[in-house]
Amino acid sequence: MDDFYKNIIISLLTFSVGCIISLVSSKILKKVLRRITSATQSKTDDYIAILLIETIKPLGFILSFIVAWKVLLIGGIVDKTLIGISKFLCLIYIVRFINRVFLKIIQRWASKINDQSISEMIRSLSPMVGASVWSLGVIFYLQNMGVQMAAIWALLSAGGIGAGLALKEPVQEFFEYITILLDKPFQSGQFIHIDGIWAKVERVGVRSTRLRSINGEAIVMSNSRLTNGVISNYAEMKKRRLVHKLGVVYETTYDQTKSIPMMIKNIVDKTENAIFDRCHFIEFSNSSLDFELVYYIPTSDYLLAMSAQQEINLEIMKKFQNENINFAYPTQTIHINK
Repeated sequence: MDDFYKNIIISLLTFSVGCIISLVSSKILKKVLRRITSATQSKTDDYIAILLIETIKPLGFILSFIVAWKVLLIGGIVDKTLIGISKFLCLIYIVRFINRVFLKIIQRWASKINDQSISEMIRSLSPMVGASVWSLGVIFYLQNMGVQMAAIWALLSAGGIGAGLALKEPVQEFFEYITILLDKPFQSGQFIHIDGIWAKVERVGVRSTRLRSINGEAIVMSNSRLTNGVISNYAEMKKRRLVHKLGVVYETTYDQTKSIPMMIKNIVDKTENAIFDRCHFIEFSNSSLDFELVYYIPTSDYLLAMSAQQEINLEIMKKFQNENINFAYPTQTIHINK
């Protein structure tokens, strides 16, 4: 009995000394790290230093408890249970520290990249990194506790095959998401056309992309369908090429017919955001003399292009009215009174 009380006293002293050492070492480390971080002037270094100080103190208490408990020489299931719980608490603090450091480094790395899509891709790796660190920590803990890992590895292998088959589509969609971010066929805010759908990209997700159609409804499309389809990205257009055919009646005189190309050229040249390419008298159709007009609108904005087109059309109507030139449309004539 005297030895037992003696062990208790030694255990208490060991725990107390360990706690004191932990407190003192954390204060010393805090001063040292403060000097180092003040020299580097890095917020990431400051963050890691704070995490390290916050982690060392509870780890020191737990380790002191483990050493103090070992001094009691109790053994049995109680000893294994308490030591196991203590080691598990150590694992939690260590894994949390490593996870936070990795996440901070990933965020810092992502913030330094100017490309928003690649930055988002790097940030999306954070959950995967966290899960990997926790998995490695749990495996190390089980191995340290004397668990036979052969059976666990076999179970994990079988489970991995089953999970791989079950998660085939989500994993495929994730890699299609990575493809979209790296290859950048489109980005959020751009107007695209795919499979008969005209829509604006609202958000690129891990499994699917959210679009907003020109009619206003929300469209959710899988990333694999987007990457495997033919996408027309109108945001990448430097200029729009507009081709129009217009016809005038056969009663139009030679001089009027000859003057129409130059007449239309002057209209296009005077229109803001329009670049004239050509205008030619191309054929004698059944009920009209046909002209083909080609011009460019140097913009990717659809509304701006349509506004310029409307202005040109109205000016052509006005000019033809002033020159007493009548439009022809398949089988009937449209007369514009002067």
